[in-house]
Amino acid sequence: MKVGFIGLGTMGNGMASNLQKAGYELVVHDIRRASAEPYIAKGAVWADSPKALAEQCEVVFTSLPGPPEVEEVALGPNGLLAGMKDGSAMFDLSTNSPTLVREINKKFAEKHCYMLDAPVSGGPKGAASGKLALWIGGDEQIFNRYKKVLDTIGDQARYIGPIGAGSVAKLVHNCAGYAVQCCLAEVFTMGVKAGVEPLALWEAVRQGAGGRRRSFDGLVDQFLPNKYDPPAFALRLAHKDVTLATQLARELHVPMAHANLALMELTEALNRGWGNRDSRSAMLLQQERAGVQIEVPEAELKDAIARDGKPK
Repeated sequence: MKVGFIGLGTMGNGMASNLQKAGYELVVHDIRRASAEPYIAKGAVWADSPKALAEQCEVVFTSLPGPPEVEEVALGPNGLLAGMKDGSAMFDLSTNSPTLVREINKKFAEKHCYMLDAPVSGGPKGAASGKLALWIGGDEQIFNRYKKVLDTIGDQARYIGPIGAGSVAKLVHNCAGYAVQCCLAEVFTMGVKAGVEPLALWEAVRQGAGGRRRSFDGLVDQFLPNKYDPPAFALRLAHKDVTLATQLARELHVPMAHANLALMELTEALNRGWGNRDSRSAMLLQQERAGVQIEVPEAELKDAIARDGKPK
């Protein structure tokens, strides 16, 4: 099978290398031909444009900086769509806009081709080692057709849902990570300014409830099943804890924008009369504002936990 790969940079380098090691006939393109030379030296074929690459391949992968580059590579005058054959497929591994991937998918469908969003998570080390999560949105039959190729790129290739679903999952993951990063910066600067040595502080908190459990695992007990009674830890106690922390920050003149937002949420939930409900009941406020209700059937949740993240 001839596999096309466009974008041989920070992430694409490792992924393309693993495809080549697995024995796939690789056709490559990059804005810098020099980036492709190591692959060409090992037998890959160079294509002068995305169109020329698509003309030679059954399936194409793109790993690009962002939406403008993906749109140009997919739909530009010398883009992939101009050269793709009936039934061929494009998997975009970039972090992309769900709106854009749906638009590209629609235009591909008009020419009897497939576009799937397949953003990855695991960083450059994961790209090189093959320890990557791939979150795929689009036609499930096409996902299954190329599952073996996807498994060469990463060890956690998962079908998420219709086109755009993979990109939504990636944005949720990344936004959560950077929001938590900002919160950690706040609380650690407060702790250090309060006189605790940074390493000792880190060693302490990573052994607490938050440190011993992966961030998203904390959603399975209350938030996902929509069960906040009886409480594992009461909202009134969580409110007290965050109040004490923000008071300490004020005494130390440490800005705590994110912590104060959290306190506002907890206060609003407390004012709703939820003080004796679980502390995570404050998360219902955001569901209310967004106009969504989240409730996963208990049997489905237990099955997902038993699989421990492995795809069905």
